[in-house]
Amino acid sequence: MLREIRPALVLLVALTVITGLAYPLGMTGIAGVLFPKQAQGSLIERDGKVIGSALIGQEFKDDKYFHGRPSATVAPDPNDSTKMVSAPYNAANSGGSNLGPTSKPLADRVKEDVDKLKAENPNQPVPVDLVTTSGSGLDPNISPEAAQFQVPRVAKARNMSEDSLKRLVAANTEGRLLGLLGEPRVNVLALNVALDGAAK
Repeated sequence: MLREIRPALVLLVALTVITGLAYPLGMTGIAGVLFPKQAQGSLIERDGKVIGSALIGQEFKDDKYFHGRPSATVAPDPNDSTKMVSAPYNAANSGGSNLGPTSKPLADRVKEDVDKLKAENPNQPVPVDLVTTSGSGLDPNISPEAAQFQVPRVAKARNMSEDSLKRLVAANTEGRLLGLLGEPRVNVLALNVALDGAAK
């Protein structure tokens, strides 16, 4: 009986070593050599200090910064663990709100956000990505139109010219991958870091 089981055990150990150790370590090493920034989490630094990742959004509320998409992520309430509270861009609990297009709470929130944004910039249509959440709740990017929509508010808060901010947005706009995949986008954290640098 041992003679019949031995090949299966040897194969199990060999495949565990190959697929569970050798392959992951090999891929991690290759990625670290070929794509060191991405392999370390696409971290963004300012003054030698890590302030975030280009892959996970952050909440910016101050008028002098560009704002990202709304986030529907939640976390346990510190006062009552049976309840959940809003925790924007909570990477430990990624996900959408699961509210459908006929949901009254969703419609009310979107209407409130649209009204607030229209008051901020009444001459432009509100870009959809400024009032809708992404499926993950962690999206770090907005459309170039969403960034341009916010230029008047940021310019006023920072006492900067709108033209200089529009150029900054254009300089921080990434195109489609290989010219084909995805949509043009602006990483909000990278844009805000560039904005702080330009304001110095």
